[in-house]
Amino acid sequence: MSTEETAGAAASDDMKRKFKEALDKKNAQSRKGEAHLDGDSAIHGTHGAVTKREFRRKSG
Repeated sequence: MSTEETAGAAASDDMKRKFKEALDKKNAQSRKGEAHLDGDSAIHGTHGAVTKREFRRKSG
């Protein structure tokens, strides 16, 4: 391998490492809320009766 190829490979590996670190950091931040340790649900009540929707054609 020439020095240019070695430098290119090292730069590529460095770039991959930086992207991996950034992705790991992003994923760590997004996982913070997944524990649900408080056990409280976002849904506190049920909806009322659901009626069937009625579609009518336009006249005219």
